[in-house]
Amino acid sequence: MCGIFAYINFLVDRDREFVLNTLINGLKMLEYRGYDSAGLCVNGDTDKDILVFKEVGPVKALKEKIEKQVFDRKHVFNSHSGMAHTRWATHGVPAERNSHPHRSDPKNEFLVVHNGIITNSKELRELLEKFGYVFESDTDTECVAKLAKYLYDQQQKVGGKKALSFTGLVKMVCKQLEGAFALIFKSVHYPNEMVAARRGSPLLIGVRTAKKLKVDFVDVDNETDVLGADSSDDTLSTEKASVRRAKSRSFMGDSGDVEPIEYILASDASAIIEHTKKVMYLEDDDVAHIADGDLHIHRLRRDDTLSSMRMVQTLEQELAQIKMGNYAHFMQKEIFEQPESVINTMRGRINFEDGRVLLGGLKNQLANIRRSRRIIFSACGTSFHSCVATKALFAELTELPINVELSSSFLDEKLPVFRDDVCIFVSQSGETKDTLLALQHCKERGALCVGVTNTVGSTISRDTHCGVHINAGPELSVASTKAYTSQFIALTLIALQLSDDNYAKVQRRKEIIQGLKELSGNIKRVLAKDAEIKDIAYRHKDITNLILLGRGYHSAACLEGALKIKEVSYIHAEGILAGELKHGPLALIDKDMPIILMMNKDKHYVDVENAYAQVTARFGNPILICNEDDTNEKIKGSLKIRVPGTVDAIQGIVNIIALQLFSYHIAVARGFNPDTPRNLAKSVTTA
Repeated sequence: MCGIFAYINFLVDRDREFVLNTLINGLKMLEYRGYDSAGLCVNGDTDKDILVFKEVGPVKALKEKIEKQVFDRKHVFNSHSGMAHTRWATHGVPAERNSHPHRSDPKNEFLVVHNGIITNSKELRELLEKFGYVFESDTDTECVAKLAKYLYDQQQKVGGKKALSFTGLVKMVCKQLEGAFALIFKSVHYPNEMVAARRGSPLLIGVRTAKKLKVDFVDVDNETDVLGADSSDDTLSTEKASVRRAKSRSFMGDSGDVEPIEYILASDASAIIEHTKKVMYLEDDDVAHIADGDLHIHRLRRDDTLSSMRMVQTLEQELAQIKMGNYAHFMQKEIFEQPESVINTMRGRINFEDGRVLLGGLKNQLANIRRSRRIIFSACGTSFHSCVATKALFAELTELPINVELSSSFLDEKLPVFRDDVCIFVSQSGETKDTLLALQHCKERGALCVGVTNTVGSTISRDTHCGVHINAGPELSVASTKAYTSQFIALTLIALQLSDDNYAKVQRRKEIIQGLKELSGNIKRVLAKDAEIKDIAYRHKDITNLILLGRGYHSAACLEGALKIKEVSYIHAEGILAGELKHGPLALIDKDMPIILMMNKDKHYVDVENAYAQVTARFGNPILICNEDDTNEKIKGSLKIRVPGTVDAIQGIVNIIALQLFSYHIAVARGFNPDTPRNLAKSVTTA
């Protein structure tokens, strides 16, 4: 979804050109999230002046627009705050007027960037219009900026000599908002200050200093806002404490003064890593205030059980991981990273010598999971398909009832959840809004909640009782590839560990573990067929429909393969279970319908062979994904993508590599950028 990036420097001389380049580069690192327009704001030449730039289209179009403007690029700031945003349209069409930052008035008294959805924006808009405010955009965000001005103006009328702090004002604004948001505020009334607030949408703060931080945490201030409003009161307060709270211990020098420091705020770590590895993740209802080089964390509510400090963590990823290198697109790079990413998912968790699986993140809850009466999976999109892919294995190894539910329909259907259920939530980003809502629903009903995510510090990793990080590394292409295979493996490892006390499953577990041991090599063998798959893709670049058929463990690969093709090439593709052909889909089959058929050697091979006969009898000519050693004469005349054979439970991983390559090449052949499909976002943080 939308991307937020902000930069603040204190006692560090930076000219305006440096700040602009920093903001632009930050937005470029967030492009993978999906967007249709971009904008930014920086300080003007006086404290009462803010320069705002917006443009529809890619970040480079915004950069080109800024380069054409006439202003002093060499103006040096010892202290400065600027913020930027990429917008993914939810309210209003892609247009400059709908791009962020949004302003409170023509004088830019308050500016706001926002990720999320304000669900009561219509009511707020109607109220503010009655007070004479004129709206310039169709967005839900503009009401936030105008609400800030309204509350500020009201305080000015009644406040007298007492001033309302920026933090107090933002708290008052946020208490009127419903929905999900990550917000950053900037104002001419509070020069070089910046306030960020979060509820339901991700936001983290990076810290860069010349000297090592004294402590690795920031205290959370639960006291009354000392510069103005009491955090427990929705009304304006003109009370002002006589003593200001001490500065954050993390950022003081030996003399007790704040050191030269830079802060970077962003929607995710990929935009921060080139500046610093020291970050802290804001929790829901946190309000962060940055001024004079000092950072304070406040709470919108006092009556919660969250920690009284926010830890400063060290990012483990490297800048090189989020660079494209010698590849044409991130999607291509991430497909070819999978021989290494699958190893990283298994590293330290599986002993191939004695067949033991140990997932440290589940250790304390393992007994409780084994005692459960049911396992429920909840996920969306590609993550949902990884759950479908491992459902049968979980049922086989754990001998428990298994439900796989789409997070987007979980609450709609009001599915019953009980205290002795285990609910597993799978999300690449760990911030998928529908999955978070399902998580909250299950936690409220006492279920044991397990998270499977690729993002350390994400909301799912923090809000679940236990979990597994898939360790796939940064994934920047909107179309997920390596995260899918790593999720597949992580879920397989969970099933293996849950069954390690079942003697009857020993031989089956050995087969699967041996398949995992050989998996990286098998993926390399599929990737070696890249040129062959590219040729097939280019020969089919003009198709408008595609059916993918499979059975058993391969049904999930059909669904995921169809999703990949739809996402990046805009071809209508549909994954169909081969056993369902006679129940309707066979009516679609003729000589002009492109078909891909999974035909690997497993217990369903004869059934799939029958499906092949049904298709060819209707003059269909399917592309087969089959084993390298398949010499079946019946399929001799069909076009084939031959892949290594492995144990049935993970054959789907090998097959999906071929489909990922096919979807990538057919998108490129059709002239589309597979990294940024139209209308789609990487991290879906709105419901």
